[in-house]
Amino acid sequence: MSRTTRLFQLMQALRSLPPPATATRLAALMDVTPRTIYRDIDALRGLGAVIDGASGFGYTLVEDAALPPLSFDDDELEALVFGLREVSEVGDSTLAQAANSALAKLRARLPASQAHRLEHAVLNAVSFRPLPEPGIDAAVLRKATWDEKTIRFEYTDAEDRETSREVDPLSVVFMQASLCLLAWCHLREDFRAFRLDRMRSLELTGASFRPRRVSMLRDCLAKMGESCDAGPAS
Repeated sequence: MSRTTRLFQLMQALRSLPPPATATRLAALMDVTPRTIYRDIDALRGLGAVIDGASGFGYTLVEDAALPPLSFDDDELEALVFGLREVSEVGDSTLAQAANSALAKLRARLPASQAHRLEHAVLNAVSFRPLPEPGIDAAVLRKATWDEKTIRFEYTDAEDRETSREVDPLSVVFMQASLCLLAWCHLREDFRAFRLDRMRSLELTGASFRPRRVSMLRDCLAKMGESCDAGPAS
């Protein structure tokens, strides 16, 4: 791991851990020695980060020089917190971790007058029933969708019928209490929604449908809007 990468990870750890974060805990998290943490804290302070504390007492990130100043009105802040908390509840594990990381970065840069609004926002998102785990790597699926790459996977529908599908992935959405892929299905020659927990053996075909994803997604959403009872693929 390069020193630059380590310093970046140390900043993120200081944003995320409850203060004060001891050198021992930081060292264990980053798999380095406490002495390395002491040196890296000094380096971050030299780069402009305001970090309170000392060895033996723990460290608190007071001002994060790596992030630009942020300014939100109260409603904007509520919307941001609500959105990120919803992602942490309904997103896959990678997105949930990213949402929590983003909240930590917000917390590091908010003025004291607004900090309590992040911790105690009026709007919240809570899921009392765990979402079904995706049967494929959701991060790989999102990248294929962004890159507009045709994919292939095995799918089990609501009647336990198994098929092999080749689709152009358009968007991952939360609906019907699960994460679903909206896509153009080559088998059905139509738009379909596939539950991620029913997908298996995801692979790239090597084909690309660029640059049609945006227009195809628009058509897909329009069609779904016309048929409110549209369900997962069959």
